[in-house]
Amino acid sequence: MLEVKTLDKPDERRDYPRGHLEAVHMTGLDFAVATFEPGWRWSESVAPIAGTDSCRIHHNGYVVSGRMHIRMDDGAETEVGPGDVFVCAPGHDAWVVGDEQCVVYDFAGSMAKEYAKKK
Repeated sequence: MLEVKTLDKPDERRDYPRGHLEAVHMTGLDFAVATFEPGWRWSESVAPIAGTDSCRIHHNGYVVSGRMHIRMDDGAETEVGPGDVFVCAPGHDAWVVGDEQCVVYDFAGSMAKEYAKKK
């Protein structure tokens, strides 16, 4: 089996306030590229779509550009930026830091399949 797709032609695009997600779906891989504009915050931009108090998606991410602050429901927090690879369990809020858009590649699969979809 050999499969190749280009991000120039994603299988789907989901728009949400102050950002969007583009996803490709392949055998064994659902890959997402998420773009978050300055002022984006999960609890304001995506929570009304998801219908939950915090993000319930698991992320395996790589930050391409910009900066994002992540706060877990248990109070742990960190900031990620260009070149950072991160794993983030469900149960968090996040927001763009500064005035540059934040672009994240997510390999976990659930972001490509479920993020910012109405339940």
